[in-house]
Amino acid sequence: MRKVICIANQKGGVGKTTTAINLSASLAAAERKTLLIDCDSQGNATSGVGIDPSTIHEKNLYYGLIKDVPFQDIVCKTDITTLDIIPSNRDLIGVEIEFVSLPDREKRLKNFLKKIDTPYEFIIIDCPPSLGFLTVNSLVASDSLIIPLQCEFFALEGMGQLLNTVKLVQARLNPSLSLSGILLTMFDQRNRLSHQVADEARKFFGSSVFKTVIPRNVRLSESPSHGLPIILYDIQSRGAVSYMALAREIMANGRV
Repeated sequence: MRKVICIANQKGGVGKTTTAINLSASLAAAERKTLLIDCDSQGNATSGVGIDPSTIHEKNLYYGLIKDVPFQDIVCKTDITTLDIIPSNRDLIGVEIEFVSLPDREKRLKNFLKKIDTPYEFIIIDCPPSLGFLTVNSLVASDSLIIPLQCEFFALEGMGQLLNTVKLVQARLNPSLSLSGILLTMFDQRNRLSHQVADEARKFFGSSVFKTVIPRNVRLSESPSHGLPIILYDIQSRGAVSYMALAREIMANGRV
């Protein structure tokens, strides 16, 4: 059965896109047919798997959501045979305004996904750093949510607003949406603050926090500039090992 997971946090710079790219790649490397959806107009997930956002005119998520272009006309292959992507670019910038006049605007992405007949086991959605229509669409279309939480000062700031949005979506639009887990990112083993944030998150959220922790890792930071998921850029790095562990945790425990 296909599982749709969105990666969301309205705060930027928390490892959201890094997680979307590398969790998708790790699941695909485990021979799970996976689709990555770039739902952010910055197109970072798109460039992060080696596709230049400036080259995908009329072949991106905008045209699927607004122009009803079929899935097969906008999906792209990646360097991993079991990983596809629906890319995005700056075309998505105006979509929030265009959604206002559309029928069932909160369900545009959900209805689009229903038409996909490719047998994906996982669909991973990289949300924009906001709580606008695109993020709401992602939550409505998903079975579960992963929230990246950076192990830095003010880490928990804004979590209440995000969780309230999730509750509203569950109550009104998608009662089956669940919290897959909170993922601790940018963890620095040498930094006392990282340990304090991790301890506080586990104390407050308990078993909702993934056992896997994503470290602050130079190779992980470098890989997007080369258009490669970390498992293709440096599979022996701590970042690659961590994301493969996250994929195993999700597959083994059914946390989706």
